[in-house]
Amino acid sequence: MRHNPRPQEMYRHFKGNLYQIRCLAKHSETRELMVVYQAMYGTFEIFVRPLSMFMEEVDRGKYPGVKQRYRFELLQDMEYEEPAVLPELPGRKESDVLTAEQAEDKQKACTAEPAESEMIPAGTAPEEEQLNIDPLVLAFLDADSYEQKLMILDSLHNRITDDMINTMAVSSDLEIKEGDLEDRYLELRNCLRTFEKFECNRLR
Repeated sequence: MRHNPRPQEMYRHFKGNLYQIRCLAKHSETRELMVVYQAMYGTFEIFVRPLSMFMEEVDRGKYPGVKQRYRFELLQDMEYEEPAVLPELPGRKESDVLTAEQAEDKQKACTAEPAESEMIPAGTAPEEEQLNIDPLVLAFLDADSYEQKLMILDSLHNRITDDMINTMAVSSDLEIKEGDLEDRYLELRNCLRTFEKFECNRLR
């Protein structure tokens, strides 16, 4: 039996979009349980849907070709048979690399300088070089603010890999040094928090 959605959990809609649970609420008149959840794409809109509808199975009459059983499924319960792909990012100069130790010094600039990307092997066409991307990493790449990036990074903590860290670091114009996985995660998180603080101060 599936448990009720919990805050911070990530769900995928059967049409492919990702959503993060904010909380469960009760309708003030009917006392019906409602799910409050936020889109992890676009303008990150927040939606409300009755719990019963959120947990229901996909209507096979309307959507006979859908493989997903439920309308919304918890990401950790799903198998990614066809992960999204991200084209390799353009090359960057080694002299422009930003490390975690330098991140705090870059607060006034608000943007990090370009980091170095991997070289494409000789004889390999650029369009053939693609990386398999976890849906949450894809949501990270699409996020419009450092606050959203931190939320997604926290959701990935229990299953993050070095490849995920490398992809997210390059997209944020950072270089995270090789080493212990947890140390690299914390280094990336600290860099993003530094940029988030400046982002918040700039908007005040």
